[in-house]
Amino acid sequence: QELTDPNEKRAFAAQMDGFFSLFNRYLADKAKAEKLVWDKVKSPAKDQIVSYESLPEAADASILDKVAVLKLNGGLGTTMGMGGAPKSAIEVREGMTFLDLSVRQIEHLNEQHKVNVTFILMNSFNTDDETQRIIQKYANHNIQMLTFNQSRYPRIGKDSQLPIPRSAKSDKSQWYPPGHGDLFDAMKNSGLLDTLLQAGKEYIFVSNVDNLGADVDLKILQHLKDSQAEFLTELTDKTKADVKGGTLIDYDGQIRLLEIAQVPSEHVEDFKSIRKFAYFNTNSVYINLRAMKRLLDEGALELDIIVNPKVADDGTPVIQLETAVGAAIKHFKNAHGVNVPRSRFLPVKNCSDLLLITSDLYSLEHGKLVMSPGRMFAQQTPVVKLGDHFKKLSNFQKRFRTVPHMLELDHLTVSGDVWFGRNITLRGTVIIVANEGSRIDLPDGSILENKLVSGNVSIIDH
Repeated sequence: QELTDPNEKRAFAAQMDGFFSLFNRYLADKAKAEKLVWDKVKSPAKDQIVSYESLPEAADASILDKVAVLKLNGGLGTTMGMGGAPKSAIEVREGMTFLDLSVRQIEHLNEQHKVNVTFILMNSFNTDDETQRIIQKYANHNIQMLTFNQSRYPRIGKDSQLPIPRSAKSDKSQWYPPGHGDLFDAMKNSGLLDTLLQAGKEYIFVSNVDNLGADVDLKILQHLKDSQAEFLTELTDKTKADVKGGTLIDYDGQIRLLEIAQVPSEHVEDFKSIRKFAYFNTNSVYINLRAMKRLLDEGALELDIIVNPKVADDGTPVIQLETAVGAAIKHFKNAHGVNVPRSRFLPVKNCSDLLLITSDLYSLEHGKLVMSPGRMFAQQTPVVKLGDHFKKLSNFQKRFRTVPHMLELDHLTVSGDVWFGRNITLRGTVIIVANEGSRIDLPDGSILENKLVSGNVSIIDH
């Protein structure tokens, strides 16, 4: 009753339709209590994953005119102590944010190939206002920018199993953005899908705004077109750090995305195994827009429900029903995975990741991060684990006078109250542990190679 604007009313009604169909499926699934049958979960068949190396070079860049690039921009930088700011506004390199780098990549494509790639941000109700303010600065850039919002769904009480907000205007904390699988409904409901199709766009490339390796790849686009796949997802080789990432599986002969949240607890170790599931999903996907419209019109885009338990600000246990964009793979024709090099997956989830990408391991080329040729093992990024003192962005920035040289680093662990001077070089395996109540200051110009530094700056060869 409270919404007076007819457009707002219509949008709200469409979102609630989406929510209730998800909610009813969740209740029906609970009643059926159907579990994943683990014996049917197989590694993907040979033809379900293509190696990037085997793809031919793309001869014709004009396909880019038919492409829109969408960055998932719904997340706040809360993990990194950013409060209510969109994560995409974090400065990454040379004073540039995730958003600046994405814009730079698209501008470069447009100039280099004389094309017009449309750039789209999918915001959430958490990030929209601030993002709108930020993107004004691109107004006179060579780029067509569109934004739309993902849906806003009501949280559900864990005990009552009922939606918590009492009206459309209820406090913001009682709502949530329902995961990136909402992309399909949100594109349809906002009219964006039709707008793109009318503008002659045929494909959309979707990736996380914090993945600095995910730029539009002509070889993969060409393969999408040649193989007539309606959906492709980029996978990369699993390492010990990625065992929790979703993966493609063969389930009863059908390709599917499997997330760790869907795995029965007794099979989690099996899911993490690198032998059975050698790849993980980077959440960079290419979708044929006409196929998307066809499936939406048929009402055939049901995605697996991920139940995300949370605790509301007032301590009430709630659940959020979410979906993942990659789960749609099972509905599209000829859909498959492409095994891409690790360089296409450079996510920044925390300050440890941020340390890597701000270091001399990478250089910037047209908004894309490229591994330095001076790195001996180019495929392997060092493993970096920074302790709680480095969790928040502001603390991280204070504790490094300058970012250390890390070209020859394999592993870095830092724990406790540690401060880095200027111009420090780290090589091999370096472990720095300041014990409770003590502080370690690493002097300017230190070179630490295979060292364990502990307690009160006693340096031991490791």
